[in-house]
Amino acid sequence: MSMIKLDFSEQVIWITGASRGIGRAAALLFAQANANLVLCSRSIESLTQLREEVLAISGLEPLCLAYDVADLKAVKSTGQQILAKFKRLDVLVNNAGILQDALLGMISEPQLFQTLNVNLAAVIEHMQIASRLMQRHKKGSIINVSSIIGRVGNVGQVVYGASKAGVIGATLSAAKELAPSNIRVNAIAPGFIDTEMARSISPEKFQERLNSIKMGRIGDPQEVAGVVLFLASSLSSYVTGQVIGVDGGMLI
Repeated sequence: MSMIKLDFSEQVIWITGASRGIGRAAALLFAQANANLVLCSRSIESLTQLREEVLAISGLEPLCLAYDVADLKAVKSTGQQILAKFKRLDVLVNNAGILQDALLGMISEPQLFQTLNVNLAAVIEHMQIASRLMQRHKKGSIINVSSIIGRVGNVGQVVYGASKAGVIGATLSAAKELAPSNIRVNAIAPGFIDTEMARSISPEKFQERLNSIKMGRIGDPQEVAGVVLFLASSLSSYVTGQVIGVDGGMLI
């Protein structure tokens, strides 16, 4: 068996929701491993600082693209730009997502469809485009960011939980479908991670969440990014169709 190194030289990594949180942490880790990065967010301004950090770390200019992940035409266009610039795609990190809490009976139609479009339909569409690019070299890794809520549910998060459970179902089906092409598909189910999303809740809720974590602390985005890096690398070359919790022993 050949030596395994976490070196992504000449590999192309496509990350959605790259401007902050888990996506940003993953981008910086991949930069340290010399990857060519495609960094996507809703606004190009939000990627400016990250672009400079990546350039300083690896010396490689990332392809920074601004688009709404739920815009199917934009997703296809991004795939075309990746093909034109790099002629390949090795890893997709489906990280972009939104969270809007609402109790049953209070869920608006726009909230329902926006959450399902961004958190689930966009994930599937990105997998479609990415898998076509990966088929060219009969190799690749797709990593979908789900949530602990998609596995066990939570009060006020029926829509969010459904969308993230859907990501798990899509991951398991895609893994079976793409395995003959040596394209691996796995999901990560983070728990309570120190992101802007987590910091937006009330102090009481924040403490309640902390109390539910057996390790007694909130997770760091880098701790999730480390699992992303593992699933993208040759260290996980025989791992597909898995859902890996990164939650510090959290109970909901």
